[in-house]
Amino acid sequence: MDCPAGCGLPTVYTHLVCSETKAYCTNLRLDKSKLKRVSLRPVRPRLRLGLRFWDHLTPLALGEIQPHGFELELSRLATTPDVATSNDYDGGETSFARYVLGIARGDRRLVGLPAFVMRGFRHRCIVVRRESPLHHPAHLSNMRVGLTGWPDSGNTWTRAVLRHAGVDLTSIQWTVGPAFAAEVAHDAAGLQLPANVRVAPPGESLVEGLLTGTLDAAMMPFMPSDFHQPDSPLRPLISDYRSAEIAYYQDVGFVPGIHLVTLKREVVEAYPWLPAAVLDALERSKQLWWTQRKRLFDTTPWLLADIDTTIKVVGDDWMPYGLEPNARMVSAFCAELEAQGIAPCPLNPSDVFSSFPEEVPA
Repeated sequence: MDCPAGCGLPTVYTHLVCSETKAYCTNLRLDKSKLKRVSLRPVRPRLRLGLRFWDHLTPLALGEIQPHGFELELSRLATTPDVATSNDYDGGETSFARYVLGIARGDRRLVGLPAFVMRGFRHRCIVVRRESPLHHPAHLSNMRVGLTGWPDSGNTWTRAVLRHAGVDLTSIQWTVGPAFAAEVAHDAAGLQLPANVRVAPPGESLVEGLLTGTLDAAMMPFMPSDFHQPDSPLRPLISDYRSAEIAYYQDVGFVPGIHLVTLKREVVEAYPWLPAAVLDALERSKQLWWTQRKRLFDTTPWLLADIDTTIKVVGDDWMPYGLEPNARMVSAFCAELEAQGIAPCPLNPSDVFSSFPEEVPA
């Protein structure tokens, strides 16, 4: 908080208190008659974070992990907040693409943390009709493909899967629209879309396009409610997408990052140590969650087998936080944004986390 007496400076560590407002103040230029000396003690800032319901955040949300140096008010959200404009949050979950493209445009309102709270492979996200003859990303060349948003992080990575398979993205007729009829379409106003990308009219959905045959495939972040039923009219493009994703990992060396945590710049400027402290709390929450999952693995019938495969292929930390462990992935994402014509200018990967401290203070 800032001093209500109007000094405008953050009240982090101080030994003066305003006798009128009873608030701690760091401005020694205030009228000395309104100040009195109190015992030296730190004032822990309160940080309001908005994050979605990721399992690895549960220890932090339940208070089993306590942050160091600050009080945390964690809101569990159904959708990602607009951290830059929201008055309700000091930081939160942010689209990786939105954050990087903001930096490319000179928008420095947010400071990104190398903590990708959402990451995952995207081969599984390509859906076709059950009777479709298509079974491989390479088969989507010259096809009609729907997706839920053009510059979105997840869809950027999914298009990267197609490029990795040798598909020329300009050969595809793209349709941007909501996955389901009940959803609101992403606002495409103001976006410079390529000539081979159309925006679906109101009332048109990707699922409907698949079922009626106006789309050959669709990229969807969430599956229809009946997708996993034996009689579902839709199926994954790649039947054994696990093997395809393992092969992809062995080629590229990372699990794609989709959403990261950001803080408002004014908060970081007030408390320069805060990004490292938040990263530390997120890391400890993730570690406790992973330790418990390896011990209490009966949350699904075959979770233990999934854990075994994950550790054998990726290692014991498949979603690492920090600068160095994510450098290769960040560089690849910047390259994809440029190659796919989404970035307004060439992107320097070193700019993505230029405001984050290289070392976590003790």
